[in-house]
Amino acid sequence: MPATPAALLPHLGARWAHPVATTPEAAFAALEADGGDVVWLDSSSGGAHVLGVGAHVLLVRDGAATLDGRPVPGDAVAALEEARSRLPGPWVGWFGYEAGVRMLGLEPPAGRWPEAAWLLLDRWVVIEAGRAQLQSRDGEPWSLLAASVSLPPMTVVDPALLSWRDDDAAYASKVERCREHIHDGDSYVLCLTTAIDAPAIDAIATHARLRSASPVHHGGLLRIAGVTLSSASPETFLRVEGGVATTRPIKGTRRRGADDDAALARELWDSEKERAENVMIVDLCRNDLQRVCEPGSVEVTSLLGVETYPTVHQLVSTVRGRLLLGLGPLDAVRALFPAGSMTGAPKRRTVELLQALEGVPRGLYSGCFGLVAGESCQLAMVIRSVVADEDGAHIGVGGGVTALSEPAFEVDELHVKAAAMLAALVPAALPHPLIE
Repeated sequence: MPATPAALLPHLGARWAHPVATTPEAAFAALEADGGDVVWLDSSSGGAHVLGVGAHVLLVRDGAATLDGRPVPGDAVAALEEARSRLPGPWVGWFGYEAGVRMLGLEPPAGRWPEAAWLLLDRWVVIEAGRAQLQSRDGEPWSLLAASVSLPPMTVVDPALLSWRDDDAAYASKVERCREHIHDGDSYVLCLTTAIDAPAIDAIATHARLRSASPVHHGGLLRIAGVTLSSASPETFLRVEGGVATTRPIKGTRRRGADDDAALARELWDSEKERAENVMIVDLCRNDLQRVCEPGSVEVTSLLGVETYPTVHQLVSTVRGRLLLGLGPLDAVRALFPAGSMTGAPKRRTVELLQALEGVPRGLYSGCFGLVAGESCQLAMVIRSVVADEDGAHIGVGGGVTALSEPAFEVDELHVKAAAMLAALVPAALPHPLIE
């Protein structure tokens, strides 16, 4: 069972704590009422939640980092490490995909979204197993003001206003181009992505629908610097606890079914293409972790396990290792990011190929989000997510391409993965006949 954000409770660094009677929904309504930065790490399937607000923000835009508006040296990971040294405490936020591209020594195209955004929690609420507790970083007591948890009627997005970057034929053509790169020896597996853009949305109402339809271990709603990330992510990018780093790559997807659900799960496990893709990424993760872990400590503790979620079956593996003495969670981030499950292998060359094929930045999608506190972290992949600001919403979606990939199948899988997010925007109907 993947760890939840509440597994990090001993590491949050609270100097004051007080029990309180509240629910995650009521606590969030109270915290976000003033319209400022607010975060909710939401294990809706596991019953654990961390919700909080703060005043200190680290932002990275086009490679330049600022802490509360003042420049901070280094790349996104170095900047967060510097911010943590100046202002210890629990930091919640994201690293976007382009931050990882820069860490590989490549230059990404300029993007619309911050490449990284992190909020230092000053006040937060922890809810687990039906118990809630107010906590603060500075030792100052505080209280939750009563707030209504009812949502306003949601504005439904007109399906005609949804804009796919690639239509099915264009995406299939790019799948073929990926297969050519593999045939030519340029790559073994490429995680090809595309995106859907939508008009401005009510991000909170959208998240309410998404978390209701897709309860997962690593959900989250993060509103930082005017950008809102709503995620129902099933994938652990990195957990560091007690000096042990764990990553759980997902490669391989099948839709859920009505009468044929068990057969679909078995088909996923039996698929030569999906198994090969997963094993290649597991090997990449092993190599990445070995750069920062004790010799001989990196192991695959679970290989090719089928995990079932409300809308999909997933093929998941687990790789873990003990960090070298003196190294911490952000050293592990640097070794693993961008995640192999969202790039392919070999990583740097494959990222170059994907940049040329995709032609635009991915933004938050394919990055990671979560909590870094003390010598621990809990970070999820930014997949199954909606990113929004005042100008509109953005959904990233994609899949791994191997030599065995069939373009038509990859197109169908694309729609399967997009279904939950699109249904949150357009609740009147699911967007693809493969979803039952």
